[in-house]
Amino acid sequence: MKRFLSKLTAVFTAAVVTSTAAFAAAGWDDDYEKAVAKAKAEKKMVVLDFTGSDWCGWCIKLDKEVFSKKEFKDYAKENLVLVEVDFPQGKQLSKKVKEQNDRLQKEHGVQGFPTIVVLNPEGTKVGTLGYTPGGPAAFIAKLDALKGK
Repeated sequence: MKRFLSKLTAVFTAAVVTSTAAFAAAGWDDDYEKAVAKAKAEKKMVVLDFTGSDWCGWCIKLDKEVFSKKEFKDYAKENLVLVEVDFPQGKQLSKKVKEQNDRLQKEHGVQGFPTIVVLNPEGTKVGTLGYTPGGPAAFIAKLDALKGK
């Protein structure tokens, strides 16, 4: 019975972690080149979310308090192209995405998670953000301050 409960707990925990990671990725792309091309065509900023989606507590908190909220999603739809640059521990990425993410991490000097790199529509870095308390409004205000740079 103890083994059954232990296995059941492990399955439940894996399901929660997987659903959290999948939920975090909703509305986010993982193809950097495609995202930059789209941003340029639509004249939108690019948000690169360097995250450990299935293990990083602050990353999960940022997703829960900002990225998953309607206010942010509505803002993003009009103003942003979202790219998840993920470094998970419990889920597999394709070789192409893993190599891309490693390259982007080195290119932008990312050393901790979450790190949010913001690019203008031409693909030039205009700012770096991290976890911001205050929900979507506070995060959006920081993004708005980077517009036009």
